[in-house]
Amino acid sequence: MKNSSSTNSEAVDSPCRRQCCLDEHDVCLGCGRSLSEILEWGKADSERRRAICQAAQQRLRPTPFCR
Repeated sequence: MKNSSSTNSEAVDSPCRRQCCLDEHDVCLGCGRSLSEILEWGKADSERRRAICQAAQQRLRPTPFCR
């Protein structure tokens, strides 16, 4: 039986790609994190880090052009 608390405490790697450049909405064009998420990363627990990574991934997805 796997302990669910061990899953929450597993290390989550930073999505940083060392291509840091913020857009006009303070979102990094390299990793997709917002400036506030970047600043929060060091103190965030694993669950929050996974949520940040998921949100960042969504921001980096291409969006269709409006017609």
